[in-house]
Amino acid sequence: MTQIRLPLHGGLTQYRLNEARPLPIVAGPPPASRVAYAAAHVVIDPLRPQVLDIEATMAFRRHLWSLGFGVAEAMDTAQRGMGLDWETARELIRVSSGERGGAIACGANTDQLETGKVSTLNEVIAAYEEQCEAIEAAGGRVILMASRALVRCAKGPEDYAQVYGRLLSGLRQPAILHWLGEAFDPQLTGYWGGASLEEAMATCLGVIRDNREKVDGIKISLLDKQQEIVMRRQLPEGVRMYTGDDFDYAELIRGDQEGHSDALLGIFDGIAPAAALALRALDAGDLAKYEELLAPTVPLSRHIFQAPTYFYKTGLVFLAYLNGHHRHFHMLGGQQSARSVVHLAELFVLADRARLLADPELAVHRMRLVLELAGVEA
Repeated sequence: MTQIRLPLHGGLTQYRLNEARPLPIVAGPPPASRVAYAAAHVVIDPLRPQVLDIEATMAFRRHLWSLGFGVAEAMDTAQRGMGLDWETARELIRVSSGERGGAIACGANTDQLETGKVSTLNEVIAAYEEQCEAIEAAGGRVILMASRALVRCAKGPEDYAQVYGRLLSGLRQPAILHWLGEAFDPQLTGYWGGASLEEAMATCLGVIRDNREKVDGIKISLLDKQQEIVMRRQLPEGVRMYTGDDFDYAELIRGDQEGHSDALLGIFDGIAPAAALALRALDAGDLAKYEELLAPTVPLSRHIFQAPTYFYKTGLVFLAYLNGHHRHFHMLGGQQSARSVVHLAELFVLADRARLLADPELAVHRMRLVLELAGVEA
């Protein structure tokens, strides 16, 4: 049985890997009962650390597409706003949308602006429009990401309604809105202009109702399942709730008697083999199999997305490295160092328990390399 010494529980512990075989990676069509996007990470050239390795980045997207997922491109999982600038994002969107091995939706933001220097809503609108035009010209669906510049400029809910109304009216096809909570980005505190979460939700729902024909759905990433359910029940008919809750996605996607959430999730980047099989089980009405497959992934996801939540990308890139999707563990802006080696060791264990180490021998080898670099004798 494969073993490795890991820094767990305050000291080095001999860990024996799961005797169960890793989950199979089974290609298949998109799920029939849910819409499922995986927000995908990017891979850099280790010799030019601010340059993407486009082939390795695209290889991972082909992996997601082959499993039936749509790809959410150039989102926060791709380090948007934390290393991935608009120039690079635009080229990535062009390449991904041009290949388009499956559904693709792409993040439009205002990050070509210097947030601290933005003073008018017209500047925000113009920046958004530039990015929306680039996405639609490439053939992608627009995801209207939450804008740090809009938070700075908006004086109240009416300004959000004005900006979103203008943007949505100019799009060729319905967009996905994205409400990103402050756990993911503290600079977005107070989004939608309300003094409370309830007021913010009311503003957002008003924008959706006023622009119903131009809204495919909304992704909310608040890590609060009850608020998501409350909002889901108030959406106009035909508008999808895309869960962005990386803590309670299994429950929210399964749904209840009054409805369910679709998915646009960062964690699907890391747990794609399990999620693909689980969604096929859900299509077949096999809820027991759905739970069996997804339940072990939830502790892994909660670990990866633990506070500070915005460093979750490190865990996803590390998991992809363990599974051989790329040849190194380096990230834009050096963010491979954002989580401790103890955090990464626990991630290794949780991934193994969820049967998500595709090649255990390779994963052990790569875990040992990371431990050695950190001065841990494994």
